[in-house]
Amino acid sequence: MKPSLRAALPWAVIVLVALGAAWLRYGFIEPSDMAHACDGSDGPWWCGTRTLIVQGFLSYGYGYAAVLMALVALFWRHTTAAVLAASLGVIALQLYCYEGGALALLIGALRLVRVQYDRQQVTAEA
Repeated sequence: MKPSLRAALPWAVIVLVALGAAWLRYGFIEPSDMAHACDGSDGPWWCGTRTLIVQGFLSYGYGYAAVLMALVALFWRHTTAAVLAASLGVIALQLYCYEGGALALLIGALRLVRVQYDRQQVTAEA
């Protein structure tokens, strides 16, 4: 795999997760038709999933998960941990957990830049 593609791929994953989280919020959670469809006990099959997602941000679960992954990314210096921290941060930001999401996105992005820089330096020295 080309080095430029290898460097761009983690960022593309984060952008795709951000687009998916935006669709989840604006296309599945926020529309009033979706909420009203789930008002009664005989709602569509997806009402349980929607309720679980709503409970996740009401309990600040996405923010806690994002901060936990950010801490993992701080100590485990790997691309996967950095991408997961940034991705969970983006999801938390989209799903109403702003403080934890912002912190995780920042730490994940900074860790990813550092891991990519270190990898580039090792490659340049070889």
